[in-house]
Amino acid sequence: MMREVRVKSWAELTETLYEGSWKEDLGRFRSDFAFRGLEAPEAELQTSLMRLGGNYAELEGHLLRNFRKYASRGDVSQDSVWNWLALGQHHGLPTRLLDWTFSPYIALHFATEHFDWFDHDGVVWCVDFMQVKRFLPEPLRGLLEEEGANVFTAELLTRAASSLKQFDALADEPFVTFLEPPSLDERIVNQFALFSLMSSPKATLSKWLERRPDLCRRVVIPSRLKWEVRDKLDQANITERVLYPGLDGLGRWLKRQYTVIARK
Repeated sequence: MMREVRVKSWAELTETLYEGSWKEDLGRFRSDFAFRGLEAPEAELQTSLMRLGGNYAELEGHLLRNFRKYASRGDVSQDSVWNWLALGQHHGLPTRLLDWTFSPYIALHFATEHFDWFDHDGVVWCVDFMQVKRFLPEPLRGLLEEEGANVFTAELLTRAASSLKQFDALADEPFVTFLEPPSLDERIVNQFALFSLMSSPKATLSKWLERRPDLCRRVVIPSRLKWEVRDKLDQANITERVLYPGLDGLGRWLKRQYTVIARK
């Protein structure tokens, strides 16, 4: 069964998120986990492509092809499907990617971003991307070992598969890997972003993880704790102003700061 931790305090929350990050051989704290914050625990790890409904898997190629056709060639540093997929996800295109971050505090921001959800528990999914490598097909696992890398870049992934069809054909059973996107803009850099990538548009990461519960944990943030988490993140400068650089982020930050809501 997948491990779920319902924390009771800010201190316990921080300890749980950083659990297992001490590396004896390095003498440093280095977490092997990717983090994804959601404003309600019942929210599935469902991609934006899945949320289209209908025959969404059949639409994937059409969406990406038209995105590439109408976007500017200069929007990506290299004309690869992985750069285009990352760019599309970053700008709201429905894709099979899911957003993650290397930062547990940034994940906490996305779990406490909207006051409308403060009467619901939040959750941070934590997935061990180092252990996920064990389940990769040999061509992908071999590339990471050869490069001494833990997650893929677009350039590295292109060496194994230049298209989604080739990527999906690397194994008969569904698998997942993590893709660190290129530094498209300040937002993606400041959010310390990476994406999970399943080997089928129909494969669901939550179901894949249910069969491998040792790879992840779910940290539940009780609704009563959300105000404290939000206030402490604001004081640590984990805000919309930083995570969405520019006037849009500034506006979102100020709107939240000046919204008057009775604390429960």
